[in-house]
Amino acid sequence: MSQMMKAIQYKSYGDYSENRLFELPRPQLRDGEVLVEMRSVGINPLDNTFRSGHYYAATPQNLPRIGGQTGAGVVVETNSNAFRAGDRVFVRGPGFGIVADGTWREFVAAPAAGLSLIPDGIDDDHAAAYLAGAGYLTGYLALTELAQFKPGQSVLAPAIGGAVGMETVQVARRLGAALVISTASNTEKSERARAAGYQHVIDLSKESLKDGVLRITDGKGVDVVVDGVSGTLTGQALSSLAFGGTMVIAGYAGGREADVNVTDIIWKAATIRGFTFRLFTPQTVASAGQALLEYLKESTLQPTIARTFPMSKAAEAVRYLIEDRPFGRVIMHAQN
Repeated sequence: MSQMMKAIQYKSYGDYSENRLFELPRPQLRDGEVLVEMRSVGINPLDNTFRSGHYYAATPQNLPRIGGQTGAGVVVETNSNAFRAGDRVFVRGPGFGIVADGTWREFVAAPAAGLSLIPDGIDDDHAAAYLAGAGYLTGYLALTELAQFKPGQSVLAPAIGGAVGMETVQVARRLGAALVISTASNTEKSERARAAGYQHVIDLSKESLKDGVLRITDGKGVDVVVDGVSGTLTGQALSSLAFGGTMVIAGYAGGREADVNVTDIIWKAATIRGFTFRLFTPQTVASAGQALLEYLKESTLQPTIARTFPMSKAAEAVRYLIEDRPFGRVIMHAQN
């Protein structure tokens, strides 16, 4: 086997073109580590935020960096009793793609603790899609840990095509929400979402988010908002809250600046929570992952793939995710 491998590495912070393919040495195994031949890897909006230099960890010390936070692969060598050669595994690790070299390469040496077995019946691409964008984990933790969600409540998760929107909707359904609402930027996407089984999707080209929520909820508003979009939607989402409702802000794909009417916070006795994974203990994140894996096995979660790219087209793959706002996750194949 060659001692070299292909990898997407950033040499500096900048535009999409910094996603470059390099030949790099294959990682050497240390104690407790597992060598995984990567098959499919996911793209997360955070990969773009970090590489463009708009993230607190985008410091000179974190360059050069192999990108990618998650993926799916096959164990080829092991220094851990927990896994055997041939096991198909989900791959993630602390700080992957940000403060540690990530998954966008042909081989990853990962601590056994960062791996888990892919259930039978889930192919490599759907396994990668399940982790890409961290939407399932975000939605689950936002609902259970921050919003204290209870079965029978109503949930709004804007942007049905995005990871946080689509996957929070799926998680909320599984947790017993009485009503789950999302949004689409245009009629084509809203119709596609309804065809995929998402019942309440507000077409923002036809009505405002607030008008749509009040129409669907008979004027009551929603108990919980999990917002991965922000920007112009923040004020609308706040005004869509029911009395005593909670808004969890988990991302800013739509922009960092928001125009908010503070009376929506006061008169609704609203709770506003900021979402970051740094808030949760490793044990909390691990138990959330276990719960979600059970949902995946019972087919109540539906990882959705918008498009796959070869790793050599990483710059275009990231651009497509960020600018074309596809319906589902964007995946790269590590073995070109």
